[in-house]
Amino acid sequence: MEKIIFAGAEAVIRQVNENELIKDRIKKNYRIKEIDEKLRKSRTKIEFNLMKKALQKGILVPKVWDLEKFSFKMQYLKGELVSDYLANCLDKKKLFENIGEQINLMHESDIVHGDLTTSNMIIVEEKVYFIDFSLGALSSKLEDKAVDLHLIKQALIAKHNKFWKECFGEIINNYKNKYVLEKLKSVEKRGRKKA
Repeated sequence: MEKIIFAGAEAVIRQVNENELIKDRIKKNYRIKEIDEKLRKSRTKIEFNLMKKALQKGILVPKVWDLEKFSFKMQYLKGELVSDYLANCLDKKKLFENIGEQINLMHESDIVHGDLTTSNMIIVEEKVYFIDFSLGALSSKLEDKAVDLHLIKQALIAKHNKFWKECFGEIINNYKNKYVLEKLKSVEKRGRKKA
């Protein structure tokens, strides 16, 4: 039954049975072998540990186990990407309240996702799970958390332009750290200057 369900630039995700996936960080032939192995091993371990910590803090992510050098196993979630689900979602307010609460909890736990988009969220029985922590980090820096919020805002504008304000507004309404929200303003000012 094994099949590849995702093949990206950094990793391949294989479904090995009804409830289990394996995420493999793939070899890069353009890198020196020792550097490649060190990077892959480090990034695999960081992602695995971020997801374990998220689980311990009550953040909805797939369960993870069996960390190997360049891979780990994780729970297969039977759901729909939020990016696909949103078009027909009748209660966007409730959905994004939930997302805002989860992002707030993640940041309170000093977990920065690094790639917060609706394509990295899966809805399963009306609960939103966060996936793909491959760009994530442990950080207490206001800047890193503000950049995470900036990323989800930009992703909503790009992919869900008709209702991004409503959705992002709910994230902000359910985000508790006023210092991060202040930092977000300066991150956005820098972004405008570059543009």
